[in-house]
Amino acid sequence: MTTDPVYNRKNPFPAKLLVHRMLTKEGSLKDTRHFEISLEGSGLEYEVGDALAVCPTNCPELVDEIITALGASPDTMVPLPKEGEAPLKEALTKNYVVTQPNGKLIAAVAEKTGDAELTALLEKENKPKLTEWLWGREVIDLLLGYPDAKFEPAEFALLLRKLQPRLYSIASSIKAHPGEVHLTVAAVRYHSHGRDRKGVCSTYLCDRVDINSTDVPVFVQTSHGFRIPTNPDTPMIMVGPGTGIAPFRAFLEERKAIGAQGKNWLFFGEQRRDFDYLYQEEFESYLEEGVLTRLDTAFSRDQEHKIYVQDRMKENAAEIWKWLEQGAHFYVCGDAARMAKDVDAALHKLVETEGGRSEEEAVVFVKQLRKAKRYQR
Repeated sequence: MTTDPVYNRKNPFPAKLLVHRMLTKEGSLKDTRHFEISLEGSGLEYEVGDALAVCPTNCPELVDEIITALGASPDTMVPLPKEGEAPLKEALTKNYVVTQPNGKLIAAVAEKTGDAELTALLEKENKPKLTEWLWGREVIDLLLGYPDAKFEPAEFALLLRKLQPRLYSIASSIKAHPGEVHLTVAAVRYHSHGRDRKGVCSTYLCDRVDINSTDVPVFVQTSHGFRIPTNPDTPMIMVGPGTGIAPFRAFLEERKAIGAQGKNWLFFGEQRRDFDYLYQEEFESYLEEGVLTRLDTAFSRDQEHKIYVQDRMKENAAEIWKWLEQGAHFYVCGDAARMAKDVDAALHKLVETEGGRSEEEAVVFVKQLRKAKRYQR
């Protein structure tokens, strides 16, 4: 008796790409895409709130450049991260991080060159300086910038970190799209230290995966702390600027598929309405159908004074408080460093102003929301 293969981190499913389309319009300063991937025959299932792990390969031009800088042959056998070995080109393409250098590689270059600046950056007290120095620098910069540091291919490979899968919030409900999973991906491209740089996985998906042809190795990463309310009558408030919209597209598809009666309120933010309004037609039709009760948008660059989702929250503080009093669940997805902090601060503030609580009482109230799983980030 044969059992179906189980696809997971150790054994990802070789999926096929079905749909790849632009979400941002020509003239946008961003490059955001929508991907639909087939899970047909995998036995993989997911719930809204889960993430899809994608196992990318590195940029072939960057790999070739590193091999040239090493003065090595692409066919030289090198050790792999866990066990076994592979030709250098294959190992650098599929198995190792060839973008941001780690401390081990920097230390090896410092040792081989005796470079005082590099050596100093590795001192414990200089950690902030090292972080600053590393921004926008890659492995290739060390090889080209310090040509006296000569490495044997096997020695070099052992100084690199293992290439890890990238997690993307799933942007679809399996009930709405059986056998499929959708992603919302912003292509990361920027210029630093005189070179063009690319995000490993975003540009892998955008530039090097062909529809119905290239295998995309994937597995589902369950998210235990990001779920829609079990009671379909519970109201939901969702704050998702940029690609943070992905799980909320999934939430809304799910609520529609199960015929949930709970009210849904979405806050979406981006740079400019005419170019960056992701899934505009879908959300506006949800509004017409009543799947969305409210839709508030913030386009930061459409006026002189920048407006963000947290500003829209402040404008609607009384109504948000009313929804929270009705038992609404509050969700945030997106940039953890800045946006999530600002939204969190706006939430605390409206609990104070609308709920008539002191600063300390507001902190307690928000903690209780978290504990009750009514505030998920």
